[in-house]
Amino acid sequence: MDRLATGSHDLPVSPALAAFMRTQWATPPATPPLAADSVAPYAALRRAALAERFPGERLVIPAGPPKVRSNDCDHRYRPHTAYAHLTGDTTADTGPGAVLVLEPVGGGHEAVVYRRPPSGRDGDAFYRDRRDGEFWVGPRETLAETERRLGVVCRPLDALPGALRLAVPARAMRGVAPDVDAAVPVKDPALDRELAAAVAELRLVKDDWEIAQLQAAVGHTVDGFADAVAAIPCALGRPRGERWIEGTFERSARASGNGVGYDTIAAAGAHGCVLHWTRNDGPLRKGDTLLLDAGVETDTLYTADITRTIPVNGWFTARQRQVYDLVYHAQEAALAFVRPGARFRDFHQAAMRVIAEGLAEWGILPDADAALDPASGVYRRYTLCSSGHMLGMDVHDCAQARASQYLDGVLEPGHVLTVEPGLYFQPDDLTVPEELRGIAVRIEDDVVVTENGARLMSAGLPRHPEEVEHWVQSLA
Repeated sequence: MDRLATGSHDLPVSPALAAFMRTQWATPPATPPLAADSVAPYAALRRAALAERFPGERLVIPAGPPKVRSNDCDHRYRPHTAYAHLTGDTTADTGPGAVLVLEPVGGGHEAVVYRRPPSGRDGDAFYRDRRDGEFWVGPRETLAETERRLGVVCRPLDALPGALRLAVPARAMRGVAPDVDAAVPVKDPALDRELAAAVAELRLVKDDWEIAQLQAAVGHTVDGFADAVAAIPCALGRPRGERWIEGTFERSARASGNGVGYDTIAAAGAHGCVLHWTRNDGPLRKGDTLLLDAGVETDTLYTADITRTIPVNGWFTARQRQVYDLVYHAQEAALAFVRPGARFRDFHQAAMRVIAEGLAEWGILPDADAALDPASGVYRRYTLCSSGHMLGMDVHDCAQARASQYLDGVLEPGHVLTVEPGLYFQPDDLTVPEELRGIAVRIEDDVVVTENGARLMSAGLPRHPEEVEHWVQSLA
């Protein structure tokens, strides 16, 4: 034995222990037939719409393996979004590594999910396999149970290689599962990119079931924000008060859903000027604002994405209020452009005009129109990122959609997006009056486009500055 390759820290399994572990287990109780999940008919329609775009071709969409956090410790498992959206399978019960195959049959496609069956007690895997053994990670559904729940034919994962060897034109979602990438040869990378774009574009317009899930995510997030604001007095004075707020929100997210949909941003004071501040290792001080950007992910993997800029002691200073008011009016202008038939870019441009004109009025920009000219864009020094994005199972949903369908597209009923203008005055920016440096404000809400306009899904959280102050005072 290589003395340097010690392997696991577990003791070796003796033949006597292995034999003993295979005996004297009760027969699993019969489980009543499972009803189909409520998502099953919607997922079937999604698969049919995708298959229609690729007649005669095999489509391979893996859930992906666990992702290693460190050595033999994995991150909590989450299936790839494309797989989850097309199957409705968003639990860990089926086990990592499942693969959806849409196999061309006749004039259409048959959907098959290949997944690991339960370990069983007649082998060693159930207690020796740290990644998949049921002693380690809990029981898995039988194939029949998954089939009834999802309404999809299920077969053992070890049957997948044989199925993929059949000579059929095939495309795969690449970069999700290395074993699938190896098993489905690349004929033309563009073909796989077309599949990835089609899968993303399928999520652009949410069905009624998805909108209900997103509204639930928003509701849980509103509750989490209330918990976080109520925790401000406990966070004050702590060396890492930002993490106290982060932990409070994430405890709420785990209690009400699957967890957070993305890393929480809890940025106090000038940390708010760092657009994706997730270190959250700073203190909260009276007189600061707290920029809290957070979202709860439901058990069905739909996430909210909301930001509020909160006065830590319950009152904005005059300068903070000045900046907040401008961002608030920019968001109001943007929300007015969220409606069917509007271009996706319109709401962002409306918000940026308000921002640029405000900066010109304050003397920070010499001329708003010149700054807004695409050949210039110098206003972006103070508001670098876009004012919103599509929202769904991914916080930045549909990212692989073609520009013609997304960034350069037109809003439709069923689109769900964020509207989130912001202003960020860096603490070392000499183009900004000293009294404004280090102030950051972002206001972000989730919106669904309806037949007649749009509905603010996150209306349960106050936005107007006076309402925000009253809310903070009442909770904290």
